[in-house]
Amino acid sequence: MIFPEGIQVHSDPEELLTLFFNKRQYSKVMVLADRNTAGSCYSLVREHLPAHELIEVAAGEEHKNLETATEIWRKLTTANLDRSSVLFIIGGGVLGDLGGFCASTFKRGIDFVLMPTTLLSQVDASIGGKLGIDFMGYKNHIGVFREPVATLICPLFLKSLPDRELRSGFAEVIKHCLISDAEKWELIRTKGYQEQDWEMLIRHSVAFKTSVVSKDPLEKGLRKILNFGHTIGHALEACSLQTSNRLFHGEAIAAGMIAESFISSELGLMSSGDETEVKTYLRRIYGTTEVPSLAEFMPAIRQDKKNVGKKILMALPDRIGNAVWDIEVSEELVNEALKRLAM
Repeated sequence: MIFPEGIQVHSDPEELLTLFFNKRQYSKVMVLADRNTAGSCYSLVREHLPAHELIEVAAGEEHKNLETATEIWRKLTTANLDRSSVLFIIGGGVLGDLGGFCASTFKRGIDFVLMPTTLLSQVDASIGGKLGIDFMGYKNHIGVFREPVATLICPLFLKSLPDRELRSGFAEVIKHCLISDAEKWELIRTKGYQEQDWEMLIRHSVAFKTSVVSKDPLEKGLRKILNFGHTIGHALEACSLQTSNRLFHGEAIAAGMIAESFISSELGLMSSGDETEVKTYLRRIYGTTEVPSLAEFMPAIRQDKKNVGKKILMALPDRIGNAVWDIEVSEELVNEALKRLAM
């Protein structure tokens, strides 16, 4: 598979770093890691990086906020970074969103590199230039579109992941197959997530997502198909942040895909047989999901960035392997999907 310049997939992190830094020179290199990746991943690549300083921040979606962004900006300022510096981000999707946002706004923008360490970030979050932080309880509410100068993907990092984190990332792989590749869907649904060929699936997801993003970088049309499962999924994830039973992103998106497949079927897009097939496999992998009350859930749905005015708009599969976007969905149907999700 041929990827756009700047995106590299290689099992040897030293090879990835050598190729990148042989081509580019920077006045200063800063590395951003969180308290998980500093030990498990940064330690694997530290000696292959040029002279640098490390910024270490707290891990987790609950820290993807203005307070942590301010901490990062303060440390970049104290270290006297100039416009010829680079921020090298070693972490999952949360840290990539946060660090990329900070780099993009620091002195009106310095270069940043993503070295994604989770399956979720390798197949999805690190591709496409969406950056941002959560605000007032809403995911990615403040942000920008800006591409990193490079995305260096090393499947070796997956060995450091807890089982739940790997399973969470698998949801985005499933999504890519459901909206683009019925043949690949047939392949993955015959296996559990522990039995998948991760390097093959990473390459498949990266090729698909980069193809979509290159055609619609600012999400005006085709790119909206990547939001399948995310309208309801993001609302579930946002609600869970206020509880002791926080959902991982992929777990919320898996539940979102079940609910939105039901909506697609109710609207006469996806067949009932396809909907049952999707629900059966996702329930096999992710089980059932705790559902919030409508009073908690609907405000998050109404704040979804895809909405236009008071219209709730979704990207939905019209069959396995294809999707359509800007489908208007009533609040009543969203409520019904949420009730079905609890069953």
